[in-house]
Amino acid sequence: MVKVISILGSTGSIGQSTLKVVRAFPDRFKVKLLAANRQREKLLQQAMEFEPDWVYITRDFDAIWLKNQIGSKKIRVIQGPDQLDRVVRRLRVDVTVAAIVGAAGLRPAMAAMEAGSNLALANKEAMVVAGRLMNQLAQEKDVAIIPVDSEHNAIHQCLRGADHHEVKRLILTASGGPFREFEGDFSAITPQQALKHPTWDMGRKISIDSATLMNKGLEVIEAHYLFGFSPNQIDIVIHPQSIVHSMVEYIDNSYICQLGATDMVHPIQYALTYPERTRNPFPSFDITKGAHLDFYKVDRSKFPCSQLAYDALLMAGNAPAVLNAANEIAVEAFLEERIKFTDIHRVNAASLEKMAHRKAQTLDELIALDEASRRYASNMVQKLG
Repeated sequence: MVKVISILGSTGSIGQSTLKVVRAFPDRFKVKLLAANRQREKLLQQAMEFEPDWVYITRDFDAIWLKNQIGSKKIRVIQGPDQLDRVVRRLRVDVTVAAIVGAAGLRPAMAAMEAGSNLALANKEAMVVAGRLMNQLAQEKDVAIIPVDSEHNAIHQCLRGADHHEVKRLILTASGGPFREFEGDFSAITPQQALKHPTWDMGRKISIDSATLMNKGLEVIEAHYLFGFSPNQIDIVIHPQSIVHSMVEYIDNSYICQLGATDMVHPIQYALTYPERTRNPFPSFDITKGAHLDFYKVDRSKFPCSQLAYDALLMAGNAPAVLNAANEIAVEAFLEERIKFTDIHRVNAASLEKMAHRKAQTLDELIALDEASRRYASNMVQKLG
């Protein structure tokens, strides 16, 4: 059976890895939609190879360029977020890969679920901002949310067949980023230093989140909404080798972990083929090659951003959405060298304290809260700069 898929964020690292999986299984997948932000040349190459029905790009002049380049092929080009949501909502696809970075990916991801598509979720911010709404929509539309992030994908695999009451805790592994053993002045860290991740080749924003361990904090929030466990049942451990992608401890003190090669094609293939498992044509991890596994506790005084996620969950309500919005503003400011590395935590903590009490019940209200939180964080950045 051929699965029809859409890829939201096709030119990013997750999107490109997804297309590697599609390329490896040409008889199993048909691409219906490719959506990108601004990388029009890469999007054109993808469109010519995979021949989707639709391609999306953000800016109108890029869309005009794409139409001229595509020529007579039966590929329709659209632009603008409203157009993307409209098309996604009317498409009939089996799986939508949601890989648009940040809160911008929330609306199209939910539009895909409204259309009855299962979601291969790579955009953790969508679940952080609107986890409650996404879970309600998944139940209403009878669709599955399968995490693509290697950590949550691992947890998903470790929980298969388990009853909720059998689980003691979920354990998310973290590489520790570039500053796991750093003992210098954190306030003097430069963007260039923070972008040098020791294990993964990732985008700029998530690389900074890895350096502050905010990525793990956001993953704690995501795990809470994805799997339904309380914050005190979700832990983070440092695992520099990034071989064990995450694990579950059961009430009988047994651990079940998922391990493998550090390549996103593996969790993506799992998400696309779920609930089936299929043979994998990609390089595998050889357990006989003398793998060494180390695990350490997180020093939350050294990486205080990780603690903010637990604080946000304990505040309940919409605090996670505030934290996510503030963090996006703070990371952008750090990358532009307008604030110090340590100011990322300062902006995030102040935003939580000021904005977390605000209520938002609907998606539109959440988007409004996101915008208000960004404004507050931007003002904080100006004061610190």
